[in-house]
Order: sequence, then structure tokens, then C-alpha cells
Amino acid sequence: MSTNSRFAVAVHVLTLMAWSDEESLKSDQMAVSVNTNPVVVRRMLCELAEGKLVVSQTGSTGGSRLARNPQQITLLDVYRTVESANVFSLHPNRPSHRCPVGSSIGTVLEGVRAEIDSAIEDVLARITIEDVMLRLKPQVGRPEVKHKRAGAN
Repeated sequence: MSTNSRFAVAVHVLTLMAWSDEESLKSDQMAVSVNTNPVVVRRMLCELAEGKLVVSQTGSTGGSRLARNPQQITLLDVYRTVESANVFSLHPNRPSHRCPVGSSIGTVLEGVRAEIDSAIEDVLARITIEDVMLRLKPQVGRPEVKHKRAGAN
């Protein structure tokens, strides 16, 4: 089974913005860093704006930047903005109530899921976008962001 990368892309984009300080970034600049299509980044930016994590301005001089300081944005904020509520889903079909496992497995797995979700949220609440920046290796330096000036190709 595949997992989605929405959370990872969101953290990448937010960290890139934090690294750029107050400078607004365009979606195509961020897409180069993430190695994805700018449309993917623009959709993500819309969700992050709805979650009040970024602010965006349209137009040739526009772009996006963090809505708050990087130390005020936790990974839990990001997770709750871009991910569904639970780490896994139960099977959509009800198991056999005649089976000793099938009759109770849903209740047991709901409890396990609640424990996992709580543990994930506890960890994510302790890590900020600033922490992510600090965890980047110092020898990496600032990420290369290609800036397009108005009128440049």
C-alpha cells in the first residue's frame, strides 16, 4: 500500500519559506525545490492558507510567505491542516459477527488507532518549523531558490 506525501511536501514548503526569511516565494520556485509540478504546490498553498499557516499575494510581484514565525508553527499544525484525522482506516465492510475475531476486531483497532494518533500528535506538537530548519545539516547552507525578477525569463 502506498502512503501519501502531503505532509512531507507541506513541511518542505514551509521550511523553505522560513529559510527565505520575509521574502515571498513563488510556487514555481518552491516546486523546483520539492521536485514537483507548481500546480501541486499551489494546491498545497491554498490548504496552508486556509489553515492560516501561509499568506499569499497574487500577481507578478506576489508570492507566499509564512503567516507566523517559524517557531510558532508546529508540525502538528501542519499535520492537522493537510492530513486526514486518523493514521489508518478500518475496513469499510463489517466483519462477520459470528467470528470471534470479526465480532470485536473493530473495537480493538479503534482503540489502537486512538493510541497511535495520540502518540503522533504528541511528537508533532513538540517540533516546530524552526526545529526542522535547525535539524538541516549546517554544511547544506541555504537552499538554492531561483528568483525570477519581473520581466525576466
